[in-house]
Amino acid sequence: MLYNLIAKLDKKLNFPVVMAHCDIPCKIYDPISAQIAALTMIRLVDLLNELKAKPSLTLDEQAQFLRLVNQKEQHGLKVKEEITIIWGDYIKTPQLTQYPELHDLVHGIMLASSQVKQHISREAALTLLQQVNRFAEIFWATKKVTTFTAVCPYPPAETLVYPKLQA
Repeated sequence: MLYNLIAKLDKKLNFPVVMAHCDIPCKIYDPISAQIAALTMIRLVDLLNELKAKPSLTLDEQAQFLRLVNQKEQHGLKVKEEITIIWGDYIKTPQLTQYPELHDLVHGIMLASSQVKQHISREAALTLLQQVNRFAEIFWATKKVTTFTAVCPYPPAETLVYPKLQA
């Protein structure tokens, strides 16, 4: 009954849709989503560069180009969102004291993500991944979890920082 009332109000008032990470806090944080989003941006840049290298594009290729740009934009926002959530909800004074570079690193990630969104530059995308990987190293170190690096098993085959989980 309450749901129906709110649904009717929503139809008339058109409430804005709100999304948020829970602030319970759930203590479930993991930088892997940001890392995968950064990897995806590299892959999208690679695909865009393949299209860009062609002397001309068919209508289907132009549509593909637009879809790739749109996805790159969305993944850039995902990087920013995931890093901001961890930085804002998990990172506190003890972590900042232990890793004073965190503020500058997070700011750098925000700027690097914008750079990748604004350009079709593999170098910019690799810089973003490097910064997100550094953030992941710090994040796992604050949880006293050791990390290792490995090349991801899918394109763009770049190196990621992974937590070494105990069996």
